[in-house]
Formats: sequence, structure tokens, C-alpha cells
Amino acid sequence: MNPFNARARDAYLQTEMQSRTPLELVAMLYDGAIRFTTAARDAAERRDIAARGYAVSRTLAIISELQSTLDLERGGEIAASLDRLYRYVTERLLTASMKKDAAPFDDALKVLTTLREGWATIAQRGAAAAP
Repeated sequence: MNPFNARARDAYLQTEMQSRTPLELVAMLYDGAIRFTTAARDAAERRDIAARGYAVSRTLAIISELQSTLDLERGGEIAASLDRLYRYVTERLLTASMKKDAAPFDDALKVLTTLREGWATIAQRGAAAAP
């Protein structure tokens, strides 16, 4: 990619991020996690170790970011449940990588997809309630 296109893409992404609500940004993080987990699963099936490793690494970074934003003291049971789900997804991703098995990726995708749908619904309700 030439430098002009890279700068244009970065400017577009920056504008996109600034125009989103915090809830929409969380949904976008889930979109990325789902996209990279799917890529990891596909790479595992192709036996492309490098691509699988890259995609798992990106997913783990997103999960880590989501997990780091949890306020376990004030978030109560919801935050604790999300923390457990994030740990489960991390465990499934690592298991899939170590065992060179694509099936645990499906487990992670089910959780991520369900969470994404929930956050997207919350974001839509928040947008509908805004003046």
C-alpha cells in the first residue's frame, strides 16, 4: 500500500472511531474479534501456521482490551460474567492453537457472536433513546 493510501485509510478509521458511541465501539471490537477468530479457524483448516498465529494474536489482543475495561468492583455480576466469558474465549483460542484443532475456534465464535449481538442491541436501544 502506498503512503498516501495508508494515510487516507488511517484518517478514515480515525473519523469512524470518533463518530461512534462507546457502545458502538465495543460492538466494533467484537466484530474484529469475530473476523480474526474466523480467519484463525480458516488458517487452521489450511494448516497455515503463520496466518493462524497472527489471527489468534489479534483476537487475544482484542479480548485483552475488552477484559481490561471491566470494572469488577462496580460492574457486579455482569462484569464478573464477562470476565469469565473472556477467560473462556482465551482458553479456547489457546487450546485451538496448541492442539492444531479448528473446533475450539467454533466455541469461541459462539461466545463472541452472542456477546456482539447483545452489545449491538444495547447500542441500538441507546441510539433510539437519544434525542
